[in-house]
Amino acid sequence: MDQIKVSLPDGSERSLQKDATIYDLAASIGAGLAKAAIAGKVDGNLVDLNTKLADGNKVEIITEKSPEALEIVRHSTSHLMAQAVKALFPQAKVTIGPAIETGFYYDFDVDHPFTPEDLEKIEAKMAELAKANLKIERSVMSSADAVALFKKMGEDYKVELIEDLGAETVSLYSQGDFADLCRGPHLPSSSFCKAFKLTSIAGAYWRGDEKRAMLQRVYGTAFTDKKELEAYLARIEEAKKRDHRKLGRELDLFSFNDEVGAGLVIWHPKGAMLRTVLEDFERKEHLKRGYDIVLGPQILKTELWQRSGHYENYRENMYFTTVDEQGYGVKPMNCLAHMMIYKSSLRSYRDLPLRYFELGTVHRHERAGVLHGLLRVRGFTQDDAHILCTPDQLDAEIKGVLGFVKDVMGIFGFEYEMELSTRPEKSIGSDDAWELATSALLSALKDSGRPFEINEGDGAFYGPKIDIKLRDALDRRWQCATIQCDFTLPERFDLTYVDANGEKKRPVMVHRVILGAIERFIGVLIEHFAGNFPTWLAPVQAIVLTVTDNQIPYAEAAFNTLRAAGVRVQKDFRNEKLGFKIREAQLQKIPYMLVVGDKEVESGLLAPRFRDGKNLDGMTPEQFVSFIESETKSFR
Repeated sequence: MDQIKVSLPDGSERSLQKDATIYDLAASIGAGLAKAAIAGKVDGNLVDLNTKLADGNKVEIITEKSPEALEIVRHSTSHLMAQAVKALFPQAKVTIGPAIETGFYYDFDVDHPFTPEDLEKIEAKMAELAKANLKIERSVMSSADAVALFKKMGEDYKVELIEDLGAETVSLYSQGDFADLCRGPHLPSSSFCKAFKLTSIAGAYWRGDEKRAMLQRVYGTAFTDKKELEAYLARIEEAKKRDHRKLGRELDLFSFNDEVGAGLVIWHPKGAMLRTVLEDFERKEHLKRGYDIVLGPQILKTELWQRSGHYENYRENMYFTTVDEQGYGVKPMNCLAHMMIYKSSLRSYRDLPLRYFELGTVHRHERAGVLHGLLRVRGFTQDDAHILCTPDQLDAEIKGVLGFVKDVMGIFGFEYEMELSTRPEKSIGSDDAWELATSALLSALKDSGRPFEINEGDGAFYGPKIDIKLRDALDRRWQCATIQCDFTLPERFDLTYVDANGEKKRPVMVHRVILGAIERFIGVLIEHFAGNFPTWLAPVQAIVLTVTDNQIPYAEAAFNTLRAAGVRVQKDFRNEKLGFKIREAQLQKIPYMLVVGDKEVESGLLAPRFRDGKNLDGMTPEQFVSFIESETKSFR
């Protein structure tokens, strides 16, 4: 057969010469498409542009505008970086270099740590190699030949990877004098890598094993055009300004101290006030929705954790201790105590659903290398709740939680995305229980009318879950809310209720959080608002500022009136210039500055000024109290 036929995404067919490539197909459609093409998709699989086609293939041309393009660009750019490193540091050994959500990285075994100056040199070399328009070519060879090749090159890590694969053949990609083990696909040539930036350096153990070699990880990012790269870099700079660790220090909200221990937060007065406001809000919202507030102990006997499956499946994340020769586990979750509350009485179907809510402090052993400010800590508080209901009530309860999430995210101004995480490899419970739980979550998601993704194999060990990822002001995703459906733990703890026929039945348990870890959510809030919290949430809502010492008696009385009315207020009566005091209050991101000069004393007013510099009409202390109450109510 000298001719083959392939079909395109629009359903049309195209005849080509035998052994035609994807590039040939693009050229047959038009010169513009041939120039724009960077890869292809054949029968649903991404492949290189020079891949030969067969009769009957379903083919899609991938251009820089295709959704798949960015990962291909980033993966190819990681190879370009590795080539530049080898050119500049010939003794460096290359390991792995994947594309990631924010760009790419590559790990290197080098004699000395890379410096910022080294990054500049590497980036300049990358630009030179990109300009050289080096053709990127794929080859397939036997694993034995590939091992021999990489041994000759001194690339021990590549040899280990090939031997661990256990495959008969492997694919390599070469460009100029550089070759790398890779599945692909890649760009046609180095010139397509035209918008990249190396961003940072970090240490990383080979294969994440602390007993293996410490490598140098170079992070970078790449885009299909320079405008997108510039926009991304601008967002990165803005993110640095909003970094909750930086703002946490500047606003005096919290701190960490090595003498206390890694990953353990110390809340300062303003941070503790912010947290208290958030927790009070949580309690009120839960009570409105029929939840009962409960509290469980910090440690529970090891036998309970064994019965729940945590000891077998979650032990590496837990802390254990011994009291009076009895083993105890420090709780990483709140569900066990909630089940004990349920079991404390005989339950009827008329009692259900029961919704137990706890702002429960838990502790989890996180590796030191992943700790990150408030976003990843070892001790934190969850807005945790467990709903125990009949199977018939399950759908309504899941939808009720989805509605709760929608309401709360709206209050904070967050858009969000949802995904259903299914059974992981390490799990407990029967196939039937998992099927029932997954179907219940899937049905509620479909009925919600919102789009969602399936995240295979990432559920909790005791049940599938809906993960809700909010989007902040910089369009970053944060995992906060989750809804988990559990048929297994009620069985392990023999939870029952008496149905309408007087028979004992098993309830279903829904594990859920709305904000998630309070610490993590506050970290997200700080960055989302850049520290400029809305007035209802701000730890300090107003500050009274005097112009001179003459106004202190009146200002003191106004301050006391505001504080007695519940306004979170501070005072600054120092003998400093007013402009200086206003500037300091703005840096502290206090919503309102209440200026008191001779005119205000004479008229019995305060001169409010918003943190953005806008001046408001004069108000009496009582009027300002009403103003704050009105603003906070309208926001919520």
